[in-house]
Amino acid sequence: MKFSQDAHAAAILVAAGSGERLGADKPKALVPVGGVPLVVWAAQALVDATVLSSIVITAPPDRVDEFTTLVVDHFGPHTGVDFIVVPGGTTRQQSVESGLATLPERIQTVLVHDAARAFVPVDQVQRVYEALRDGDVAVIPALPVVDTIKEVTDSGAGEHVAGTPDRSILRAVQTPQGFKRDVLNRAHAEGHALPGGATDDAALAESIGVPVRVVPGDERALKITTPGDLARMEDAVRQTENAGDEAERSASFMVPRTGIGTDVHPISADTGKELAVAGLTWPNYPALEGHSDGDVVAHAMCDALLSAAGMGDMGTNFGTSSPQWAGSSGVEFLKETVRRIQAASFVVGNVAVQLIGPFPRLGERREEAQQVLQDAVDAPVSLSATTTDSLGFVGRREGLAAIATALILPV
Repeated sequence: MKFSQDAHAAAILVAAGSGERLGADKPKALVPVGGVPLVVWAAQALVDATVLSSIVITAPPDRVDEFTTLVVDHFGPHTGVDFIVVPGGTTRQQSVESGLATLPERIQTVLVHDAARAFVPVDQVQRVYEALRDGDVAVIPALPVVDTIKEVTDSGAGEHVAGTPDRSILRAVQTPQGFKRDVLNRAHAEGHALPGGATDDAALAESIGVPVRVVPGDERALKITTPGDLARMEDAVRQTENAGDEAERSASFMVPRTGIGTDVHPISADTGKELAVAGLTWPNYPALEGHSDGDVVAHAMCDALLSAAGMGDMGTNFGTSSPQWAGSSGVEFLKETVRRIQAASFVVGNVAVQLIGPFPRLGERREEAQQVLQDAVDAPVSLSATTTDSLGFVGRREGLAAIATALILPV
């Protein structure tokens, strides 16, 4: 799914923590991983999600200028996102309220994210936003609990087990958590925190009866709390950088691959059937005979893609011996072809295809057909048409043909 910036959506990035449990000599958000402060990693994920117009960072009160300089130096003015740095509070709840009070009035959707979860995947940010966009008012990402959890009590003689909750209904909650702004405002104004304070905003929303939607979380959104967490993330970043260097070295040996495909179908005797060409149906033209819909343009494209990947042709992949493909549309064949070549570690670069025949007249439907084909292969498609000046079976209107070339790239 594609996303674009929402002028009514913003994030509060909570980054005022002291870093005491991390054993750091600076605020946790300024602790570097791979040479980059955690707050920058976290902000980058929010920016890369491309759904936000503003990000408010809550910083330690004595470090606001330092955080502001850091953000300006790293992101500059060209991200399309407005950054605001404000003093945070002594508790997480106070920091969120400080960020809420700073948000522009136009903002109606708010994501609250912890800088300590600096490596949250972009698609997790998008999942939370998407659920809000689709109608939920409070959303949290979470993972199933895999460890057995015990309730314990301490009577003065050491801790003893008081109970074992059913882990199948337990979830480990992450951020960003998302809310409609009026719901988050009300949760902070009227909500009741658990003893020890609100460890997340969803708890405040729950306390006032707001339904909270759960979407899948991700193990990469680890909360960095201890020196061990920090060391693990350093290792992960180092491995990613090494993999990137290796991929860059390998790329020079990975050349594009091209393929060519042709397809021919005779006119069908079935006068009740509609012509299918280039992913569209064309009324008032004779249909084509075939095991499927006879779309010569789509079939030629499939042959070209399969040829480029060294995976045979349509006959070997979707032949008449495969009854499940009987009557399938050309678009269905294209999507399945792309799925198969992606599974073989290729992506489509582009396809050029030419229809050969006196009909249908592409005319004003060329762009429509081209868009359908592009959506099917998720890559640029160039569609053209020609005739044979009345020569051959095509010229005698006995059938249609198409020829295609495809470029694919190894991944």
